[in-house]
Amino acid sequence: MTYFKPEIKRGYNAYIDESTNQMGTMMNVGLLVMEDGDVYEYENPENEIAILLFEGKVTYEWDGKTCEAERPDCFHYEAYCLLASKGTKITLSAHAHSELYLQDTRNDNQYESVMYTPETVQTQRAGANGELMGCMRRDIKTFFDYDNAPFSNMVLGEVLSYPGKWSSYPPHHHPQPEVYFYRFDYPHGFGAGFANGEVYKTEHNGCAVINYGFHSQCAAPGYAECYAWGIRHLPGDPWRKTRIDDAEHEWLWKPDANEHIFQGK
Repeated sequence: MTYFKPEIKRGYNAYIDESTNQMGTMMNVGLLVMEDGDVYEYENPENEIAILLFEGKVTYEWDGKTCEAERPDCFHYEAYCLLASKGTKITLSAHAHSELYLQDTRNDNQYESVMYTPETVQTQRAGANGELMGCMRRDIKTFFDYDNAPFSNMVLGEVLSYPGKWSSYPPHHHPQPEVYFYRFDYPHGFGAGFANGEVYKTEHNGCAVINYGFHSQCAAPGYAECYAWGIRHLPGDPWRKTRIDDAEHEWLWKPDANEHIFQGK
């Protein structure tokens, strides 16, 4: 597990550079910070890319198509996310302060690029029925995965973690590497991540790389957490909602787990 939080500047902020292969993610990851009037262009002959709008107002242009995307924040508004094939020229024009998550990887497939909009976001409201006394309530959002984008080598979504609640829980793992990119409703918000026996503090614009091992996390009371989760399929072993639970904690899935706690109080 690796966690880092670089100093953020206007323009493209590189978090992971796959050319060094130090992280083992097989993906490049970065945060693009734009101000009103800024224009950013991307084109790569070998890599596909996903561009997720965290907040702001941006015009996406690609393949002769245009999408006007506005998202005041990632806690109350659904996302816009462009998944573009290799060789696609993309132009982003900002009309306000905007922050976007970029994730790209090598993909020999040529496919028609897709814009995922608030209407197409898939949402699973996990823990909403009071499981574990409501302690693992969160909204798991998927933009694209193997089911709706088998032509891509990546998966991307967001998790909205309620204040004081746990996510990625119970602890689990999968063979495919995963990246978490954290956002909080307050810049000084924080939480904690658990991976491979390590504990790390999660912060606004922090990024964690989970290459192997069991992982889970929680948000501090009073602070809502939204994090992008990106997975790179392994050759011949795509992530197909793969989840291997820690055997020690599998009992937490029982419908009556914790019912004996605080009875009558």
